[in-house]
Amino acid sequence: MTTQSTQLALDLRVERFPYHRPFRISGHVFTETALLVATLSDGEHVGRGEGNGVYYLGDDIDHMLAEAQRVRGAIEAGATRDDLQSLLPPGGARNALDCAFWELEAKRAGRPVWDLAGLDQPRALRSTLTLGADAPEAMAKAALAIDPQAPVKVKLTGDLDEDILRVAAIRAARPRAWIGVDANQGYDRRTLEALLPLLVEQGVAQLEQPLRRGAEADLDGLKRPLPFVADESALSLADTPSLVGRFDVVNIKLDKCGGLTEGLAIARQARQLGLDVMVGNMMGTSLSMAPSYLVGQLCDIVDLDGPTFLARDREPGVTYRDGMIHCPDSIWGGGN
Repeated sequence: MTTQSTQLALDLRVERFPYHRPFRISGHVFTETALLVATLSDGEHVGRGEGNGVYYLGDDIDHMLAEAQRVRGAIEAGATRDDLQSLLPPGGARNALDCAFWELEAKRAGRPVWDLAGLDQPRALRSTLTLGADAPEAMAKAALAIDPQAPVKVKLTGDLDEDILRVAAIRAARPRAWIGVDANQGYDRRTLEALLPLLVEQGVAQLEQPLRRGAEADLDGLKRPLPFVADESALSLADTPSLVGRFDVVNIKLDKCGGLTEGLAIARQARQLGLDVMVGNMMGTSLSMAPSYLVGQLCDIVDLDGPTFLARDREPGVTYRDGMIHCPDSIWGGGN
């Protein structure tokens, strides 16, 4: 759809949400998430969006704020969501602004975002819960503490021996669970070849981003005994065609691709290319999860557990029960 042009007021603010405890992945430890919150108003209706950025691209809170400020004049002069796609590159700032435009359009139209986007009424989705990298025994204990019906996503570090101990400990604790692992670019071709049979032995369902971004050609000729998921290798719509033959699944994150507009386009293009589709998150509150939840309606795998890491969330917020995420329109994107 073509977005309506009118003068708008844009409010930008930074909000910080601490984690319950430090969260470790390959090469990084996080203790809080710093969010850019964008609010668009036409004087009668208001739309909101939230961006967390992409840490490994230098897309931090200062960069997001500068990017959003750079286009403030154009937006307040009447630029539309369609214009936004060329005004800003993919990233956290465009995500926050794009989602704010979507909610504003929904309020103006008196129709929820899912309807404007041509989606069916959203249903609850089975979502993974993620275990940060830790000692194997600590991760096994954590696996027992989460919802027993939830699929389990396991962060690896690139230490082959320790990673295998982690996976084996979690499998012993959760013998019937769906388990996926995320290497966050921690492996190379040699260590990956050693890792794969051990993952198969433990019944792992998928492997996310084994090699660093830029090393995708190293996957050429490698047999994939379980599905490979592209995350850091799949930032935007332009990356999607290059995944075919090297990956089986594309992980869409709205902070990477710059918002719901491009996220939906990636999901639809990936299907046309024969790829499966996953939706993930770069952390964030329920305001981040809500637009991603709409992308999740088109996905095979859902990883929208960002608020579970936070010491506090927004109200109202998404809920997790019986292995499912529930996200009503009242959180974001409703038409009234």
